[in-house]
Amino acid sequence: MARALRRRALGGVRVALGAVAGDVVRVVVRRTLALVIPGLLIGLIGALAVTRVLQKSLFEVTPSDPATLFAVSGVLLLVALIAGLAPTRRAVRIDPMTALRRE
Repeated sequence: MARALRRRALGGVRVALGAVAGDVVRVVVRRTLALVIPGLLIGLIGALAVTRVLQKSLFEVTPSDPATLFAVSGVLLLVALIAGLAPTRRAVRIDPMTALRRE
């Protein structure tokens, strides 16, 4: 129930008030990045902080290998963006008048 209300508020009501789909997508991407980037930075700092422990467990790669750190960070960022944009696509498709009637 709460999810449906949020989806209507996110997509339908904003579109009814004059926002275009791109505006709604930008809001979601901005909010997603605001959550993900600090988490990535904390994770990278934590990973670099425990390099001595990791060094004993890794073979043929250093714990602070930049390519690996960037690749993992990129994959996590991509997954977060996809997770944020999937419900946004559904929310933007809602008819604005239907969303206003249900609120």
